Amino acid sequence: MNRRSFMAAGLAGLTATEALTASDNTTASSSRQFFELRQYYLGTGANKGRVGKFLQEAGIPAMNRIGINPVGVFEAMYGPNQPTLYVLMVHPSLESVLNASARLLEDDELRTKGAGFIDASLSDPGYVRYESSLLAAFSHMPQIVPPAFERRIFELRIYESHSLKAAKKKIEMFNQGGEIAIFKKTGLNPVFFGETLIGRRQPNLTYMLAFEDLADRDQRWQVFREHPDWQKLRRDPAYRDTVSNITDIILRPTSYSQV
Repeated sequence: MNRRSFMAAGLAGLTATEALTASDNTTASSSRQFFELRQYYLGTGANKGRVGKFLQEAGIPAMNRIGINPVGVFEAMYGPNQPTLYVLMVHPSLESVLNASARLLEDDELRTKGAGFIDASLSDPGYVRYESSLLAAFSHMPQIVPPAFERRIFELRIYESHSLKAAKKKIEMFNQGGEIAIFKKTGLNPVFFGETLIGRRQPNLTYMLAFEDLADRDQRWQVFREHPDWQKLRRDPAYRDTVSNITDIILRPTSYSQV
């Protein structure tokens, strides 16, 4: 495993200035977190659990030691059919994102406890492939907010837009338009909102909500849809036709997830 194995493809070509300009620049960047959302495609049989075992025993503790905290790990309840593990890594800064790979590989404990995974051979890999997106937190929710309740499921939603202008307007709708505030007012329990800086199907934004169970999810979405503030906002012509496609995935946290 080389130094790029913890990073999204193409990250080395992105400067801090470019990344912060690409994100919503209405607030100082110092308080805003960056999220790497990784999707592992797992092997089958005995190899299916290798990524999770590595993360639980070595990967997550090592990431915590260098300031990547919390780390969420999720399995799909409703989503891709193939064996998949979703990993959310929360960085305090873009510098943390850029240097994480090198710092992790300098960690003696990680190299020792995770040797079987890190040094996996071509004939016996730890996973099939992974895809990764880098997100910048929204200005009106600059930090992740893990749910306080223990029993929980998560809804991961990706909003694609047909143009960069439309994508920026949808982010404005969440921030200045007040959609985030309506989410909180109606009990939708947002965990994070992020603008995708690097990743697939751009331009898009990604956010996560927490619920106790599917019944709780359905009830809270109904409250949101009927709330007069949302009814007014959704009719605002300034935000019309900003989303062209929505991906909706229901996730359950693993026993060792920190989110």
